[in-house]
Amino acid sequence: MAVAIAALALILLMLAAYRGMSVILMAPLLAMLAVFLTDPAAVPTAFSGLFMEKVATFLKLYFPVFLLGALFGKLVEISGFSRAIVTAVIGFVGAGRAIPAIMIVTALLTYGGVSVFVAVFAVYPFAAEMFRRADIPKRLVPATIGLGALTFTMDALPGTPQIQNVIPASFFGTTAWAAPVLGMIGSVVIAAAGLVYLNWRRRAMAAAGEGYGAPETLVNEPDRQEEAATVHPLVALLPLLVVGLGNLALTLLIPRITGGAEEVSIRLAGLPEPVTAKVTQQAALWAVEGALLMGIATILIFAFPVVARRFAEGSKAAVGGALLAGMNTAVEYGFGGVIAALPGFLVVKDALKAVPNPLINEAITVTTLAGITGSASGGLSIALAAMADQFVAAGDAAGIPREVLHRVASMASGGMDSLPHNGAVITLLAVTGLTHRQAYKDIFALTLIKTMTVFVVIAVYYLTGLV
Repeated sequence: MAVAIAALALILLMLAAYRGMSVILMAPLLAMLAVFLTDPAAVPTAFSGLFMEKVATFLKLYFPVFLLGALFGKLVEISGFSRAIVTAVIGFVGAGRAIPAIMIVTALLTYGGVSVFVAVFAVYPFAAEMFRRADIPKRLVPATIGLGALTFTMDALPGTPQIQNVIPASFFGTTAWAAPVLGMIGSVVIAAAGLVYLNWRRRAMAAAGEGYGAPETLVNEPDRQEEAATVHPLVALLPLLVVGLGNLALTLLIPRITGGAEEVSIRLAGLPEPVTAKVTQQAALWAVEGALLMGIATILIFAFPVVARRFAEGSKAAVGGALLAGMNTAVEYGFGGVIAALPGFLVVKDALKAVPNPLINEAITVTTLAGITGSASGGLSIALAAMADQFVAAGDAAGIPREVLHRVASMASGGMDSLPHNGAVITLLAVTGLTHRQAYKDIFALTLIKTMTVFVVIAVYYLTGLV
């Protein structure tokens, strides 16, 4: 019965997300439903002392990353830098190679710190134009954008500032650059396999006589992209490079600045006690936050007149997006904290211990919870909040570096998360004017490729010992 209660809450959350209901509303309601069915008297305490505490903890740690990432992405867009990057990549790769060109553009933006939601809006007009000119079926556009934004740049490439690569650092005491060799290998496998699949689909559709699509059947078609870029592409790429290099530099500098201490304290005159922060938990977050601030400053230096005209409007949109994305993930984290405290989850947790291999155990647990919640960051947060200590203990006993635990957890979160109820998938389809029936099949193929690649990376580690 205990397992059924936990499963019911998870399934109802998945159904609620699939039907477009607000996770911010449904997560606490369903978490409290699970508590009520277990122990009705515990509901008030579980809500205030457990659910809301978990939400507050998540926001305290990660909301600055959401906020700075959203602002950076919006400034890349309104400064014209994204248009310049897209135009340059298309000119370099060639209009006839629409699929790799759009993948590269999207990968550059997301690896440079632009959130996937911003990248979709920035890239779609150019993707539609390129696919139309090359007569490639429009229903491949979401999967092509997804390959660049939702796979290797989200959680596999070392140093990526996306939240899915930052969350494990606070649990394992690692950095965003954890297991760089394994991350690079996984990225190459995902990108290569994804391109092979999408090009095979392109040829198969062409052989069947399918082109871009009849005008009367197309929805949300963008305006023709005839306007030339007004920024030099090297200038446009500079903020992305600054974020990447700044992240690396701060990752190396912060431990030196703090003298290798596990905690740092400051004493302020207005406080009776010193303020303390755990360096091992915060260092990776500080590095990403600092790097994003450097990227924002770079955009302002090179495009201040353009940005200043639209900053008020753009910053409001960025803050709104950050609040929505941050709260969505935080309430999923709170939901997971409640479910993890129920007797049913303890049964599941003990059952997962039956998987003897620590890395396979971790990968299965994380990707399963990401699939259930429809969120990579949400599933990752739930899994690590409940089981990080177990993963660390098993990994230490097997001699597995925590950097490998970080990379496997991060990559696994971006596996089965992209099921039909995933927010990024729904956004992709809405922006491109396509339905699940038209385009989800190819997105799901990338989901399978991404999920299998996690186990390829695990095999590479065991065969070679590479980290």
